[in-house]
Amino acid sequence: MIYEIFMPALSSTMTEGKIVSWEKKPGDRVEKGETILVVESDKADMDVESFYSGYLATIIVPAGEQAPVGKTIGYIAETEAEIEEARRRAQQLTTSTAATADTPLTPPTPATATATGPAATATVQTPLPTNGGSGRIIASPRAKKLARELNVDLRTIKGTGVNGRITAEDVERAAGKVSTTPVTSHTAPSSSFVPSFSQEATTAPTAPPGETVPFNTLQQAVVRNMVASLHVPTFQVSYDITTNALEELYRKIKPRGVTMTVLLAKAVAVTLEKHPLLNATYTEGGIKYNDAINIAVAVAMPDGGLITPVLKNAASLDIYSLARNWQDLVNRARAKQLQPDEYSTGTFTISNLGMYGVSQFNAILPPGQGAILAIGGTRPTVVANKEGLFGIFNRMTVTITCDHRIIYGAHAAAFLQDLASVIENDPHSLTL
Repeated sequence: MIYEIFMPALSSTMTEGKIVSWEKKPGDRVEKGETILVVESDKADMDVESFYSGYLATIIVPAGEQAPVGKTIGYIAETEAEIEEARRRAQQLTTSTAATADTPLTPPTPATATATGPAATATVQTPLPTNGGSGRIIASPRAKKLARELNVDLRTIKGTGVNGRITAEDVERAAGKVSTTPVTSHTAPSSSFVPSFSQEATTAPTAPPGETVPFNTLQQAVVRNMVASLHVPTFQVSYDITTNALEELYRKIKPRGVTMTVLLAKAVAVTLEKHPLLNATYTEGGIKYNDAINIAVAVAMPDGGLITPVLKNAASLDIYSLARNWQDLVNRARAKQLQPDEYSTGTFTISNLGMYGVSQFNAILPPGQGAILAIGGTRPTVVANKEGLFGIFNRMTVTITCDHRIIYGAHAAAFLQDLASVIENDPHSLTL
């Protein structure tokens, strides 16, 4: 039998994928469940495993190129004798595709499989390290590539990644090299107190003047989401919040690994408990009140694009568990190892540009959410109290963008008022 390999859908929003690498060469033996290629989806690189055993007969879409979900990207032949037949089919498919380039592609389904066997698509499974009898080695796509380039045997490396996964840094250490990944250190203004993952290398890649650089898969996903957001009627409300008490708390718990990003996410989450409408979603049938408070944090990626790691159940988890979860999300976001539910399940988003000295900005509402909070930097401000006495306090401006179909101005203002109350008067409640 001859089996087709289709471009798999790695997430509900994925329409096309980029092949990072083929882990097998044409003619290589393939076992069922073995990784045959690595695909870049909207946000992450994923190992793609074969449904069937046989031989990788031919590759139609090479590494580095993109293909729509459902497109045939290669063939697996069950026996060596069938390899040539599979290659002939690939040639016919390539010729047919070139002749009908303007015809929209309809993804094949099992119902239209040829007589030689079912149309078999590769399946995506989350790799888990197995140090037992199977002898399977789990490593990130970049680690595998580096191992080949540096002539390092992955079997000799103990992985430090999630669940023991071998990372690129593990390979570099094994080869006696230090990481070559550039990290740009952004020095925050003295008035800014919001350290976060966004302080890593977030400068967009540069290119020679006059050159057009194609969007990568992540950037394309951002474009689709932003365009979709334009169809939603939104409004913005801004509010100034005094941050002295929050800064004092931050200095005390920072040594325990708590970042300001986590503190702000926690403050937003506990405030959303009082304002479930701000955590809700518009649907054609009405307002969907989400049963969990999942705070998504907008993060710029070093190679372009935007990702929103999600702190799930942020209201109910303690601040130190949230901090550990955030660090784990950050590490795996850098390595493009986040699973779809770790960046697509947010019910409320925060976007923070305070570390760049930005005083105030408006954020675009993500699809499927009711509100997003834009956080500016803190700045010393002269403030008069009720008695008319003046003092200098650190203040930040936050601006909420809301879906006006379900949230009105009074709702947004009440939420911001309660958020300010937590940050200004009771920040220690965030550690309980």
